Order: sequence, then C-alpha cells, then structure tokens
Amino acid sequence: MSTYSALKSLLTTCVLAALVSSIVESYKCTSCSLNACSADMETTCEASQSCFRYKQELRTKGELLQYVEEKGCSSSNCVPRMFSATLGDNQTFVYNHQCCQDELCNQGNFQVPQKSSKPNGIKCPACYNVHDISCDPVLLTCTGTETKCVEVIGIDNPIFLIFAMGCATETACNLKNISILNNIKIRTYCVEQSAGDPR
Repeated sequence: MSTYSALKSLLTTCVLAALVSSIVESYKCTSCSLNACSADMETTCEASQSCFRYKQELRTKGELLQYVEEKGCSSSNCVPRMFSATLGDNQTFVYNHQCCQDELCNQGNFQVPQKSSKPNGIKCPACYNVHDISCDPVLLTCTGTETKCVEVIGIDNPIFLIFAMGCATETACNLKNISILNNIKIRTYCVEQSAGDPR
C-alpha cells in the first residue's frame, strides 16, 4: 500500500469516527406536571439530560393537604434529593426527587418514603407560623430518621412567608433556595439536639 493510500484511509477513518461521535443520542422520558400525572406522556430527551421525577406531600394531622408531582427531562444537572420534616402545628412534609438515564426509566407510580412513628430519643422545639419570622415553640418528640432540629424559612415573593421549627432528616439541613409546593423558596438550618435539651 502506498503512502498516499495509507494517508487517505487514515483520513477517511478519522472523518467517520468524528461523524459517529458527533451524533447526539436521545431517549424517551415519561412527562407530566403538577397534579396531572395520572396519565403519563412521553417526551424525547438528549443523552446529556436525565429523566427526573419528584413528588412532594404536605400533611396536616395526617391528612393530605397538598401534593405536587412532576416527571420529564431535566433542563440542567439533575440532583437527587430526599428529605422529610415534622414541624409544629402537626405539619409534616416529605420530598423525593429522583434522576435516571435510561429509556422511560421515570415511568410508573412512585411514593414518598413512609415516615416512622418510632421515637428516636431526640426532641426539638417545634412551631409553624405564616406571615411572621417568630413563633412560640413547644417540645416535639422526633421519630425515625428525623434526627436533626430544623428551622425553615419559606418565601413566595414578595408577600407570603412561613417560619417553622421541628424535626428533620439530615438531608433537610442547610438547603438554600429549594422550590417546594407552589414555588415557595425555602432555606433551612439544622442543629443537633439532645433529648430534654430545649433551646
């Protein structure tokens, strides 16, 4: 084989390799939004994206007060996150956000984790207040994996404000500008708390 033929073959191989690597692969994700996830639809995502699904539930005295569910292609880096909190005034909140990168990997129903009712030896000050950054806490017995005492500030610009205290999972600590429910932005702060040591 002449040098010219060898160079021509090498150039052809390089061009083909470049074309193959430049083809953007895609896959389908299940897509639905807010409270309309009873009938999943499909959408095509680029391989650089992830499928995601999340569900959030707010309960008062055990009764479901509000929930939000969404599925689709992530527009940026998908960050899995799961946390729960039990706050004053019998408010409980659970958040579950999952990511995956396979064909229709986010389809089907999924649930937020069930909270344990078994006391874990931690007690935290707890309260729940709307439109004020203070409240009168009472001592709350924490259960299950909620081993941190949390303070939550929630803002729905510019008027709506929530201030709450209670028990939370460690994954709920030090969140910044996380959107929950209907675009309420929350910030959280956690401290360790020993049983019988109210602040």
